[in-house]
Amino acid sequence: MASAPSDALKRRHTRLRAALTEASIDALVVTSLPNILYLTNFSGSAAIVVIDRDRLHFLTDTRYLASVADAQTTPHACPDLAVEVITGSYDASLAACLQAMGGGRVGFEAAHLSVSRFDWLTRTLAAAGRDRPLVPTEGLIEGARVRKDLYELAMLREGARRLDEVATAVFGRVSRGRTEQAIAADIDWELRRAGFERPAFETIVASGPNSALPHARPTERTLGESDVVVLDFGGVYASYCVDITRTVAVGRASERARQVHAAVLGAQQRAIAAVAPGVSRFAIDAAAREALAQAGMGDAFGHGTGHGLGIEVHENPRVVQRRDGVDTRDEAVDTGMVFTIEPGAYFPGWGGVRIEDDVVVTEHGRDCLTRVTTELLEL
Repeated sequence: MASAPSDALKRRHTRLRAALTEASIDALVVTSLPNILYLTNFSGSAAIVVIDRDRLHFLTDTRYLASVADAQTTPHACPDLAVEVITGSYDASLAACLQAMGGGRVGFEAAHLSVSRFDWLTRTLAAAGRDRPLVPTEGLIEGARVRKDLYELAMLREGARRLDEVATAVFGRVSRGRTEQAIAADIDWELRRAGFERPAFETIVASGPNSALPHARPTERTLGESDVVVLDFGGVYASYCVDITRTVAVGRASERARQVHAAVLGAQQRAIAAVAPGVSRFAIDAAAREALAQAGMGDAFGHGTGHGLGIEVHENPRVVQRRDGVDTRDEAVDTGMVFTIEPGAYFPGWGGVRIEDDVVVTEHGRDCLTRVTTELLEL
């Protein structure tokens, strides 16, 4: 599995330390595994990182010691990594690590540390004579992750290229008489064959009336003549998620299918054209929503236009409709941000259409990473 080079990790650490300094925090406890991956290349299931001014204290158990040691001998070694072996519980080892560090303000990821763990850690540190409280933080690492570096963009571009190949292969698996579950199994197999580590989420194959459900799960329903079929799938390549949706027809598409598909495609194209540095994420959503409203299908589009992509399949920025009284800032997109554009129109009892591509914000606009045809294919 590919990993970020050491110099890329070093730049991430430098940015995070600058954010800690700005927040008057001397060290940060990182418990989110995606954030640990971002900082260290570690992709295991258990670890805690404490980053301070000088080093990354990496707490893990004996299952991962050999792989971490091997990684430290490569060009992808994590700079300033100090491995500390868990001898009891993770929380007890974390408390011991913080006690050894002495004074200073220590932050923790409020969104990723449970109340019970925080309470235990606070009591344990207080009993040991450490009277300075832990400081909750929000999005210090996620704020850096939202703009991808050159390594991340290279992985996302390669993942998108491979996903196009999967989509092209899958089109040949859609035919009358096959079940949604069988096609979903084919998609998952094609993802593995293309070099993806795993699906990025549970593959969606939704046919006929089921396609009116944006998050439908594959069933034993058999595809019939003129059904519309929503194919929504993604893969994890070198730890980075890519995502695509295409809607196809079984046999000859009905006139209604053509009309809905054309309206959704027009909305997607309008939204993609709106993407550029400095443009509000709400304005991008509005471009898709207004296009569907002009086609008389505004009420058929109920979800957001897109979501960020990266180590997780749903990240910031969220390209959604502005909420009155809640979303008071424009929150412009910026270069290096990668997100989906995926408008849809859904009609209960008949079906739905969704078309999704991955885009990156560039200096002069945007680049579409997924490029397989968006035509309404008749299969």
